Order: sequence, then structure tokens, then C-alpha cells
Amino acid sequence: MAVFRPPSAHGPALAGRRARIVLAGLALSAALALLWALSAGELDIPAGTVFGALFGSEQGMSAAIVRELRLPRAVAAFVCGGLLATAGALMQVLLRNPLADPYILGISGGAAVGALGAITLGAASFWIDASAFVGALTAMLLVFGLAHGEGSWTQTRLLLTGVIVAAGCGAAVSLMLALASDTRVKSMLFWLMGDASAAVRPWPAVLVLVGALALVAPCARDLNVLARGELGARALGVAVPRLRVGLYVLASLLTATAVTLVGSVGFVGLIVPHLVRLAVGNDQRVLIPAAALAGGTLLTLADTAARTVIAPQQLPVGVLTALIGVPVFLFLLSRSPR
Repeated sequence: MAVFRPPSAHGPALAGRRARIVLAGLALSAALALLWALSAGELDIPAGTVFGALFGSEQGMSAAIVRELRLPRAVAAFVCGGLLATAGALMQVLLRNPLADPYILGISGGAAVGALGAITLGAASFWIDASAFVGALTAMLLVFGLAHGEGSWTQTRLLLTGVIVAAGCGAAVSLMLALASDTRVKSMLFWLMGDASAAVRPWPAVLVLVGALALVAPCARDLNVLARGELGARALGVAVPRLRVGLYVLASLLTATAVTLVGSVGFVGLIVPHLVRLAVGNDQRVLIPAAALAGGTLLTLADTAARTVIAPQQLPVGVLTALIGVPVFLFLLSRSPR
């Protein structure tokens, strides 16, 4: 017969120490990934020149390349990865489904319809971004409105509605690709697979990510309770309906911002939260900021590799995220008994 052992007084301290070590390691990895993104390319730039360009003491062509070309792209890739990973972690708590990701509710499909429609009309970059954001918000409102209907709002109903809306958006995307001219198809496909080269205005997305993390932090304890079940959360006094609506709206806005910024990049929001759970557990107070750092690092590394592996040609960043992440995830999953 198993003997009950009370929890050790050192347990929380050890868990907190481990979480701090993991967060510090992820922050260091993020800094190194950004440094590589700023220094690597057709023209390799030394780290000293990179720091000089960032802090204004360096001038010339190399400094201009760092500040005007590589810095916006690196920040965009990092923020997009952080947004998708954070949204994925929130969606998995919201739906209590390990297969939930930011795109499962049709947000990416709505953004794709808006962006590809603008590309078909030959719109400028600003209008492509604006159309993608409007399409994502429209899909969000459509899914939420249809899922609520005249009855109660449930995870299953929301999930099914999102899948149907995503399927409809996919059909619209396929139709636009079939009707588009040959000169438009390549840019459409790159947008669908993720392309950070046109992201020249990443700073509003940085504010969105920082604001989202600040909003989620006070709710982390309620998220921990909700992840264990709705009935238990209600019994402990958590305002479940309000929390669910807030999670859905916030995750949708994060996804819409990420898709508008870089395009449709799969895999990050689904797999990164799982990888982080293997390292830090399921405490949302640590999991969500760690997922943001890990997602940003992964997408920054993938984007840098995408533009340097076969330079001067560029690869779609979404392809590399899958090639990098899937083997790592399967390896960690096979090594971990949890």
C-alpha cells in the first residue's frame, strides 16, 4: 500500500529556483538569437559593429543594414513567435485541449482571406496588413457570435464553429489562388507560409505582446485553476464566463497581430507551449512568459536560417519552424516520462 508523504517545504523553493533558471536561460537564448539575426547574412557583420549600430556610435553601410533592414525583421520575427506561443498557451487553457493552437478558431483563415484579397487587387503593403487584421477580427467576431448563438457558450461549440469557419476561409483562399495571375501567386504563397521580410513596422506588435503579458500575469492563478476543470474553478470562486471571454478575445487579438505582421506561420503556437511544459511544468505564472521567450527565439532562429541557408534566395519561415521543431519535440517527448 502506498504511503502518503506530505509535500516537502523545499518543494516550492526548488520549483521557483528551477523556473528562474529556465527563464534566465530562455532570455539568454533570445538575446543570442537576436544577435545572430543582426549579424548574419550575405554581409556578415561583427558583434562589435552590431552593438555600435544599435547604440548610435557606429555609422556607415554596416550600421545602416543593421538598423534599417535587419533590426525590424529580427524584432518582427521574435515578436510574432512570442505572440503565437502566448496565444497557443492561452488557447490550450481555454479549450482544455492539447491540440488547440492559435489558428484552430479560424483567425488565421480570416487574415489570409483579407491579405490575399488585397494582394489580388495589387494593394500596397500597408493595405495588405490592414486587410489581414480586419479579416482576422471579422473571423473572431463571426466565430464568437455563432458559437454563442441563443444557447450557452461551450468549448466544444466554439471549437466546432472555429473549424467550420476555418474551412470556409480555406476554400476562399484556394479560390483566390486559382484565379490569381502568375505574378501574384508567389507572393500569396510566401505570405501563407510566413514571410518576415516585409515587416518594417514591428514596434506596435511589441507593445501588444508586452501589454498581453501584463494583462495575463494577474490572472495566472485563475488560469491554473481553470486548467484543472471548469467545475472546480467555479467552486473556488473564479469568474469562469468572464475569464473565458477575456482569454478568447486576447488570444484572438494576439493571433491577428502575429498573422498581420509576418503572415501565417504554423507550428509555433501548438508545439512551443508543450516544449515549455516539459521544462517548467503547467504553472501558468511561469509557462506563459517562458512560452513567449521560447516562441520568439524559435521563430528568430528559423527566420535567420531562412534568409541565410541558400542566400540570396529565401525560404518560407513556416517550413523551417516545422523542420526545426518537430524532431526536437518528438525527441523530448520520447525522453520524458511525463
